[in-house]
Amino acid sequence: MSARHALPPIVNASLEAANAHDTDAWLMTFSPGGAVNDWGRVFTGHDAMRDWSDTEFIGANVDLRVTELRKQDDSITLTAQVGGDGFNGLSHFEFTVQDERITLMRITA
Repeated sequence: MSARHALPPIVNASLEAANAHDTDAWLMTFSPGGAVNDWGRVFTGHDAMRDWSDTEFIGANVDLRVTELRKQDDSITLTAQVGGDGFNGLSHFEFTVQDERITLMRITA
């Protein structure tokens, strides 16, 4: 079983939307008060997340390739090879899921 098949459906949908460069679909995977923590910079709510994504994530033609997956309680941490027009390299993405929506996506080294 690949790491992608072991992901909760909402996290898998979020990754697919990001790789398809579909910001609206990506945002719909998050709760209305969801947040992105990008190396300590926190963007809360869909408007702030869209602004961040337009310049640093989907707007930078992000390409995420999952290489490792760890689950613990209500969080899922994956390692991904990031490509695109912005940051390129390995990053860890920790997703917190509640009520079938992502409440937090934390990006770290």
